[in-house]
Amino acid sequence: MSPFQVLRVAIRALLRNKLRSFLTTLGVIIGVSAVIAMVAIGEGAKARVAEAFASMGSNILIVLSGSTTAGGARGGFGSMPTLTWEDLKAIRAEASAVRYAAPQLRSNSPVVSEDQNWTTSINGTSPEYFQIRGWALASGSMLSQSDVDSGTKVVLLGQTVVAKLFGASADAVGQTVRIKNFPFQVVGVLASKGQSPMGHDYDDAVYMPHSTFQAKIQGGLQKFIPGSIIVSAASSDDVPRAERQIRNLLRDRHRVPVGADDDFSIRNLAEMASARQEGVETITTLLLAIAAVSLLVGGIGIMNIMLVSVTERTREIGIRMAVGARPRDVLAQFLVESLTLTAFGGVVGVPLGVLAANLLSTRFGWPVLLRMDIIVIAVAFSGVVGVAFGMYPAQKAARLDPIDALRFE
Repeated sequence: MSPFQVLRVAIRALLRNKLRSFLTTLGVIIGVSAVIAMVAIGEGAKARVAEAFASMGSNILIVLSGSTTAGGARGGFGSMPTLTWEDLKAIRAEASAVRYAAPQLRSNSPVVSEDQNWTTSINGTSPEYFQIRGWALASGSMLSQSDVDSGTKVVLLGQTVVAKLFGASADAVGQTVRIKNFPFQVVGVLASKGQSPMGHDYDDAVYMPHSTFQAKIQGGLQKFIPGSIIVSAASSDDVPRAERQIRNLLRDRHRVPVGADDDFSIRNLAEMASARQEGVETITTLLLAIAAVSLLVGGIGIMNIMLVSVTERTREIGIRMAVGARPRDVLAQFLVESLTLTAFGGVVGVPLGVLAANLLSTRFGWPVLLRMDIIVIAVAFSGVVGVAFGMYPAQKAARLDPIDALRFE
């Protein structure tokens, strides 16, 4: 028999029991749709995590000061100033794996415009900070090194601060705001950055030269940095090397004895992002495994129905063999029937999986990212399930003795 004839006979046999065929296929439909929906949600979650950490900047290390110890109580990192402005210069000059380094000083204070006020985060830094964070301007100009050197009273505003002080669509460049009764000119408005992985609004902040911050907002500690140092490695591969170079450099500069604990702390945001990604991937793998089990259960259902079909059609198989059908023709027919069921389930399961993913995204606000390779793999796997679970019933049918089959009642 030609392949077309085998397919036609198989479809005709399946259509004799439409409801049973549909219910048999339902397990495959659910399995395929579950695989597509679960992977789409998992991939969307991974993309959301990557986007959230990308908004923090690339290849970032944060260097914090040491901790205090008083009366047996230990303060957290940053509670004891140990980082100096000379340390910052040394990191920039001597750590070859470091591309940029900038101070990060922070305080909270009301910012006042002509008729509005808003309490927000006031940050003192240098121009390198915005290159580390990959933060562009929406309008105006960036802070310059000359602003840092001369302690100019200029600020950059985040989008949230602009909306609260001047209105969402206002142009704040050139306006004057007051912070702790000092007037500052707005020289630029930063592009929207969104939220951090912990829900912090990056756009709810004001930035100024760190020299101005120390002179007008919060008094400095002379040679010590009253905050942290944010560092960007030259590339993602250079992050571990940059961390080692900074640690060795600071231990040497601070004369930390061999074997003693560091009097500073280095936080690797790349490791945090990697750990979070691994957690999401684990959950995705678990969901995919559950969905794959659904597909395998559907395959078992197909095997069960095909075995029943062989028993029901034993006499028909005997007649076909008696008039010249070869065992391989019978084998092909039952394999094609099984494959047709799973192929139909795969084709129907794809749009249902996409629909399920979109419904979950709309209902619960979960991100969704569809992958064509996963869709193709899910459909192909459903076909493999059809062949694998249809082989035994097909072989059983092909091995029937024609005489015994004709006697079957």
